[in-house]
Order: sequence, then C-alpha cells, then structure tokens
Amino acid sequence: MAEHRIGILHPGEMGSAVAATLRNSVNEVCWASEGRSHLTRARAESAGLRDVGTLERLCQTCPTIVSVCPPEFAADLAGEVLSHQFHGTYLDANALSPEHKQKIAARLQARGIDFVDGGIIGLPPKARGQTWLYLSGQNAEKMTPLFAAGPLEVEVLGTDVGKASALKMCFAAQSKGSIALLIAVLGAADHLGVLEDLRRQWTRGGPPLDKTTMDKSEGHVLRSAPKAWRWVLEMHEIAATFEAAGMPPEFHRAAARIYDLLREFKNTDPASIEEVLKRLVTKEPRAS
Repeated sequence: MAEHRIGILHPGEMGSAVAATLRNSVNEVCWASEGRSHLTRARAESAGLRDVGTLERLCQTCPTIVSVCPPEFAADLAGEVLSHQFHGTYLDANALSPEHKQKIAARLQARGIDFVDGGIIGLPPKARGQTWLYLSGQNAEKMTPLFAAGPLEVEVLGTDVGKASALKMCFAAQSKGSIALLIAVLGAADHLGVLEDLRRQWTRGGPPLDKTTMDKSEGHVLRSAPKAWRWVLEMHEIAATFEAAGMPPEFHRAAARIYDLLREFKNTDPASIEEVLKRLVTKEPRAS
C-alpha cells in the first residue's frame, strides 16, 4: 500500500524522474492529463502514474503537490493550484530566482498552504549520486522521506525559502552560462572565418583545452540546443539573482539571448555544430 498520495505537475523529462523517485519510495503519484501533450501522456503511462484527469481533481485528491515545469509557467501554475482551494504542501522545484520563489511562497502561505522551496541540479538520474534535489523552508525536512529510495538525492539546506533556489541559480549560472559563452565564442569564430584556426589553437593549449576536451565541449552544445528554449527565462532568473546579490547581471541576459536564438531546435537534435552556429547570426558583420 502506498504511504502517501502525491501530485506531480508535470511529468516532463525531469518531472518523470522526480515522479519515479517518489514511486520508488512507496508513494502513489498522480497527474492531470487535461491539456497535456501525447508525449507527456506517454511518459506518465510509462512511469506508472495515476491519471486523475484535471488539476482541480489533483488538488482535491493529493495532500502534497510537486511542481516541476519550465520557469515561465511556475507562477501561473501555483495560481491555478490556489484557485482550486488546495490546502496541503506545495513543493516548487522550478528554476526561479530566490525573490521570485519567495513571492510565490507568500501567495500560497497566505492561503494556509505549506510551501517548500526546491532546486534540482543535474540531469534526469539513472542511478543514485547523479542528481540532487535541494530543499529549504520550514516544511522541508518533512519532505525528505518521500524521496528516500532514490535515484534522486535529497538534501535540506535550511528553513529559509529561497536558499535552495539560490544554490540552483548559482550552479546553473556557471554550468549553463559557460555553455552559452562557448556557443557565442564558436559562433563568432565561425562567422569571422577562424573557427578551425581557433580549434587548432585550443589543441595547442594543453589540458583543459586539448582536442578531447573540446570535442566534449562541442558535444555539450549539441545536447543543449534542444533544451535551449527552456533556458531562456532561467538565464533571466539568474540575472535577477545576480542583480539582487550586487553582481552584474548583463552576462546572463546575453546568455538568454543566445539561447533564444536556438529556440527552433526545441526537442530536435541538430545534425552538427555548424547547424547550431548558423542560427546565431543576427546581422551582417561590420566592414573593417
């Protein structure tokens, strides 16, 4: 018998991985199929999730809801949950700035909902020790048993809403920000006709700029292109986080623009690095 009934919003690629850990930990996991894509339906069925049909029914059925969605939908989704008179525990595990997360928390807590801040670092895990869900807030500790069986690892950072999101923002600032920088460097070199020269010079630099490392780095670019559309707002959330911390926000605003230029690769694998770089040209270069 399942120990708890938990609603997942929504079973996308990462949401399905979160749901798998919840189910492994002897919980019943529900979802709402209304308005969702065939791909999401297939993921939910494959993961063994119980379809309750509508968000309203999910809010009535599940005392705990976990939100895992693209950041641009997080606030509206929390508002929809509020509109259905939900009164349980709400874990928002979306990539938002601490300030944005605190605003969502205040809205929900004002209506008697127990709010937990969450930040996921890593890819959808296949085994333990690969991906972490960080939690913070007054109710964070009570969530940890729900994820006990893995493969997603869970760690509580304290009782302050926003701390888990702060760690997520700082980590992604480097991991996804550095990929955006690499894309821009490769794009500029390609457009200026020195891409192969740059690659050759990098191989002369020795570790960590040897050919093997560069091949892996360009592989990161190819794997990132289908997800770039999801990272646009995340870069803006990171910029807001930096600005609130007294750091210059402009780098990650530029990273958002770079990822936005790759939006057409949504859920599509590019054939080559050159195909990605062609999408970066926004205007003709100035004559020298």
